Amino acid sequence: EVQLAESGGGSVQAGGSLRLSCLISGLSDDDSEMGWYRQAPGNECKLVATISRGTRTYYLDSVKGRFTISQDNGKNTVYLQMTSLKPEDTAVYYCATSLGPRASGPYCAAGYSIAGTWGPGTQVTVSS
Repeated sequence: EVQLAESGGGSVQAGGSLRLSCLISGLSDDDSEMGWYRQAPGNECKLVATISRGTRTYYLDSVKGRFTISQDNGKNTVYLQMTSLKPEDTAVYYCATSLGPRASGPYCAAGYSIAGTWGPGTQVTVSS
């Protein structure tokens, strides 16, 4: 059974940085595509970044140049380095695998064709 566990969230002021980590267990394929998603209160779940084969990446337009996704297979961990944070980045951030065809949906959870396996999420709060 694949399990994901996020950490590294917290509260920062605008312009600050955080690094989120996603510890992966039970995944047999190191080349599996991994994704970071976020959901703010009242908003839909949205794809933020993906990484596949350790190098191929995708970013939501609003985070390009500020966020960096990376993967350390030796540590079974995927990271999301976030810099120049803005109040609009405030959300619960989730990592996921078994990515589906949809980049957004009502909830960051299985059953909405976004991704099959999710972590519990970590809160990021950016104050102005």
